[in-house]
Amino acid sequence: MDALLSRGSAPAPGPIIVLVAGEVSGDLLGADLMLSLKRHFPHAHFVGIGGERMMAAGLHSIVPMERLSVMGLVEVLGRIRELFDVRARVREYCLNNRPAALIGIDSPDFTLGLERQVREAGIPTVHYVSPSVWAWRRGRLKGIAKSVDLMLTLLPFEASVYRDHGIPVRFVGHPMADQIPEEPDRQAARRELELPEAGQMVALLPGSRGSEVGGLGPLFLETAEWLADAMTPAPTFVIPCINRQRREQIEAMIRGKEAWQALDVRLVDGQSRTVMTAADAVLLASGTATLEAALLKRPMVVAYRVNALTFWVASRLVYVDHVALPNLLAPEPVVPEFLQEDATAEALGTALKTRLTAPETIEHERAIFSEIHRQLRRNASDRAAESVAALIRGEPLPEDLENT
Repeated sequence: MDALLSRGSAPAPGPIIVLVAGEVSGDLLGADLMLSLKRHFPHAHFVGIGGERMMAAGLHSIVPMERLSVMGLVEVLGRIRELFDVRARVREYCLNNRPAALIGIDSPDFTLGLERQVREAGIPTVHYVSPSVWAWRRGRLKGIAKSVDLMLTLLPFEASVYRDHGIPVRFVGHPMADQIPEEPDRQAARRELELPEAGQMVALLPGSRGSEVGGLGPLFLETAEWLADAMTPAPTFVIPCINRQRREQIEAMIRGKEAWQALDVRLVDGQSRTVMTAADAVLLASGTATLEAALLKRPMVVAYRVNALTFWVASRLVYVDHVALPNLLAPEPVVPEFLQEDATAEALGTALKTRLTAPETIEHERAIFSEIHRQLRRNASDRAAESVAALIRGEPLPEDLENT
C-alpha cells in the first residue's frame, strides 16, 4: 500500500485533502475540483475514494469507487456491512492523518454520515452538491448542520435554503453549464452520430434504469406513433441507450408492435448529450437530463410516472410545484410537465408538435434557456476550489455568487 495511505504515516509536504465520491457523476466533479485545488495548493496530496478520472488527476483511492456504487434498497441492504467498513476505513485514515479538509461529493447517504464523524474530530468538512432537501426531507437540514462546515450548491435557489438554517453555503454554479457551449452545433452532432442532416428529429429519453424504460418506453413509443401520424413528413426518432441491456429492452418493445416497427427509430449506444444536441425537440423523464436539455437550448416535454402509492406519498412531502429543473430555475414555468395519468401519447405528442412547428414558442423557450445557462455558468470548479481553499486557510469565504 502507498505510504501515504498507511496508518499513522508521516505528514506529507503539502496539505492532505480527502475527497469521497460514490458515483460516476461525482468522479467527474471531483477530478475537475482537484485540478482547480492544485492551483491553490500545488503540493497537495489527494486521498479518498474516486473513480478513473479522479485517480488520473492524482487521487490515491483507498478503495475502488465501485464499492460505493449501489442502487436500490435490496442491493444496499445486501452490502450494508461492507459500506460501513469502507466508511470506517476513511474515517480512521482521517483521524490518524488529520487532513486539511474532507470533501464529500454527492452520495449524501454515505458521505454526510462520514462528514459528521470527521467534523466531530475537529477536521473541516465540505459537501459538494446539495441533497434535494429543497424539494423534500427538509428534516435532514439539522443533521447537515452538524456534518458540514461548508455546503457547495450547483443551483442558486438551493443556497437560500441552507442560509435560512444558518448553514455556511456558497452557490458555485453548475459544471455542466461550463462544459456545454452556448450555441450547440446541431448539424455537427448529426454528422457525428451518422444521422440525417435534413428533416426534423425528436430525441426520446425514457431513463437509464430498466424500471424507468419499462414504465416510460411504451408511452414514448406511443407518442412517437401519434406524432408520426400527425406530421408530414414524420420526424426521425432517436433513443440513446446507456448499455446493451437497455438497447435490448427497447428493441424488444419495438418488435412487439407493428406500428412501432414502421417508425423511423434510431438507437444510439450512449451519447445522450450528442443525441439531444442533434434533436429539434426532446421527450424525456424528469431528472438532471432536463437541465442538460435546457443548456443545449432544446425545447422539451417532460413525462413522469411512478406507482400510485409512491406518487401519493411524494405529493404530500415535496415542497416544490414542478419536477423539471428548468421550471424551478426560470422566472415562469416553460417546460410542459405531464404527470401520472395526464401523461398520454396525445398530450405529449401535441406538446411536442408545438415545439417543432411554432417558431414563437421555440424562440421564447430558447431565450429562457439561454438565461438559465448564463445564470449557471460560473466556472464552478474554480469557485468551489476558492471556497475550499478559504476554509482550509481560515480566511473569509469568497463573495456569495447567488446574485452576481
